[in-house]
Amino acid sequence: MKKVFPAIVIFISLSLLGLMYFQFSWINNAVIVQKTKYQNQVENSINDIRKDLLNRAIEVYGFNPDYANLTDDAAGNFFWQNVTAIDPNEINSIIRTQLKKNDITLDFEFAVVNQLDFVLKRSPGYSKYDIPESIKRNLSGDGSFILYLYIKEPTHFIWGRLWWTIAASILFSIIIITAFALTVGTIFRQKKISEIKTDFINNMTHEFKTPLATISLAVGALNTKKVQEDPAKLSYFAGIIRDENTRMNKQVEKILQAAKLESNELDLNLQPVNVHEEITKAANSVSLSINERNGSLIQKLHAKHVVLNLDEVHFTNLINNLLDNAVKYSGERPVVEIETSNPTPRNLQIKIKDNGIGMSKDTQSRIFEKFYRAHTGNIHNVKGFGLGLSYVKTVVTAHHGKIKVESVPGKGSTFIVDLPLLNS
Repeated sequence: MKKVFPAIVIFISLSLLGLMYFQFSWINNAVIVQKTKYQNQVENSINDIRKDLLNRAIEVYGFNPDYANLTDDAAGNFFWQNVTAIDPNEINSIIRTQLKKNDITLDFEFAVVNQLDFVLKRSPGYSKYDIPESIKRNLSGDGSFILYLYIKEPTHFIWGRLWWTIAASILFSIIIITAFALTVGTIFRQKKISEIKTDFINNMTHEFKTPLATISLAVGALNTKKVQEDPAKLSYFAGIIRDENTRMNKQVEKILQAAKLESNELDLNLQPVNVHEEITKAANSVSLSINERNGSLIQKLHAKHVVLNLDEVHFTNLINNLLDNAVKYSGERPVVEIETSNPTPRNLQIKIKDNGIGMSKDTQSRIFEKFYRAHTGNIHNVKGFGLGLSYVKTVVTAHHGKIKVESVPGKGSTFIVDLPLLNS
């Protein structure tokens, strides 16, 4: 599966790139077709304008036997010379009619000039100095008089004819790319969730196997005659069984808490709680493990307004989780600092700082995700399920508070909790 998945992503990516290439090629061909179509429309318009102007010239001068015997070229030149007698507004009307007939609705300018390029008749906006020679169209051919036509094609005129096709093509391309990105992202997320669950099962298995093995050894010792005859040893092994049983119950409780959070069943029993009192209780319970490692627990409880509307049980669990993490991820001699303050009259801030291993930026951004642990895989140098901080985040949010972490790898971490005061 590890090899198949990247291959599938590569093949789909190549297919998507190929599809986009052919789509852009199709758009390019469509532009070429439109340009050719437009040129044909212009040529058809010019031919029709020639015919109409020639017919109008005959109407103005009437039929004359003197040029009835002229060759076609000579007769054509004669009639074109007589175009000068047609009213400019009439010329303008004939040109506009024929352009519209050929589906060209652009503005245009025209002028009738002699061989010396002297303008004899023109449309109101025509200026020979403003119109490049390359885009003037000579409608009259050879002769003493020439009729120039200039069609004002706007910038990106051909692209404008295809705007709906191009827009639809871009829209569908975006939809396909977005769908592909979402699909790949979903697959990656599912893969990551699968890995996290595997890590969780490995950790959970280890967490349960260790106390079970210890209990099994203690029970085996209790069955020996030597231990049964010694009350001190009986008490010692019974204490081991009790402690390991308590440890397993705590682990089961964490998993049950996670299940409740998953189904949004976090019920809060809100009441006025003195935060300093709860912090002191939690500090007393963790100080024993800190002292055993020759560490220190520093309390800087400087906040003046310390009564908050809290669920006492969940808040105590919150503080215990943060203190437990601070001790677990510290070095041989943990130094944990708890500080409280009132940054504003409306909130209380709790900081829990340690001198532990710290976290990278990536770990900090994911530390509150359920099941996430900085050390993934079947590694148990630091025990846990990756549920504690997810639970802490949920409890803080449920109390309308905020939590963040500041950390430097190798220099420790600081968790900062902001909670609203009772009067706010």
